[in-house]
Amino acid sequence: MTPARLVQTALRDPLLRDFVGAGPVTLIAAGKAALGMTHGFVEATDVQIAGGVAVGPGHGGTVPLAMTWHTGGHPLPSGGSLAAGQEALGCAAAASPSGCVVVLLSGGASALLAVPVPGLTLEEKIGATRTLLAAGTPIHELNCVRKHLSAVKGGRLAQAAACRMLTLAISDVVWPVEDDPAVIGSGPTVADATTFADAAAIVRRPGVRDRVPTAVLRALERGAAGELPETLKGNTGDSAARWYRVIGSRRQAMLGAVSAARGLGYTVRSVADPVVGEARVAGAALPRRAATAMRGLAGPQCVVSSGETTVTVAGRGRGGRNQEFALAAAPEMHRLGVTSVLASLGTDGVDGPTDAAGALVDPGTIARADRLRLEPVAAFLAENDSYSYFDRLGDLIRTGPTGTNVGDLQVVVAAEAPRGVTL
Repeated sequence: MTPARLVQTALRDPLLRDFVGAGPVTLIAAGKAALGMTHGFVEATDVQIAGGVAVGPGHGGTVPLAMTWHTGGHPLPSGGSLAAGQEALGCAAAASPSGCVVVLLSGGASALLAVPVPGLTLEEKIGATRTLLAAGTPIHELNCVRKHLSAVKGGRLAQAAACRMLTLAISDVVWPVEDDPAVIGSGPTVADATTFADAAAIVRRPGVRDRVPTAVLRALERGAAGELPETLKGNTGDSAARWYRVIGSRRQAMLGAVSAARGLGYTVRSVADPVVGEARVAGAALPRRAATAMRGLAGPQCVVSSGETTVTVAGRGRGGRNQEFALAAAPEMHRLGVTSVLASLGTDGVDGPTDAAGALVDPGTIARADRLRLEPVAAFLAENDSYSYFDRLGDLIRTGPTGTNVGDLQVVVAAEAPRGVTL
């Protein structure tokens, strides 16, 4: 289901329509699905849009005349992210007390909507984000730090408005609390349970403390000492004026994959638990997991899973978590038999700083790489150079940006269930 359709479906709920009212509406859209969600809102309602801002990656598109479009940066914020964040705060503050601010959030909003706390520059905030990403910091910890370096996240956008606020979110958050509103886009419109002390503890870790800008650590320590105002907390007493609805997640992507596989004649098993952790560890485990799920069944088989892994960058190569996931799976594909294929890809169509969404592997991947005289898989993993490996093989998945993001999807197919394989 497209971002526009998800918004349209949500707004069929009369409770949501009544909450929004007849207008005026201030519309703020941020994330990889910002454009599609904006179009969905406009097509689903006839309320007056008094103003607003939309920000996403790429070159943008058409938004209502009362709104401004910004092209922001991802996974690192840019000048466009800063301009969008500042305008979003201004739009929220200027909204009519009798109106409603509607916020459309999707994956990537944390980087695409960025305003540093006073005393911190965007470059220093970017430096902190870059360091944490390179260290393989889990997304919930990364967002904890982002919130406390931001004037818009952690409920601060909600604090700027003096009227009703409705948030419709497409979630890319899978762990530790799936679809957690406080983590989606770093929670600009909801209360935040994390603190400056939590954020400071994250950046004090070995391998991070010496690499983040000094001003970042200083700002977090000032906040932990009570010298800076905390993010929005849950005891403010005004939550009745703020509604939040998650309208899409990884589960919709899985349902789509399951439906497509069944339409092609596969017997399908879906894995309910999210796939998380280090990409190279999770990738190596999936062929065994899929073989176990398929064992004893007849005919063509398919296993569908989803989630979001991390990569701790130690080498100098190129790649993304899906490409590294697939590379780690390659030596284990013998468990699935000769007629099997594994794909791992980002639902946003962008895997790391590359032009690929992910990669494919099969039981013959290693043999084909040997014929091309490629180094062993372990050498490419050590350099985090999965892109080069799959580019040489012609096994990268290139879809281009999809205009949405609900995490990563893994699909394993086999012409028949594995037989005689030691699991």
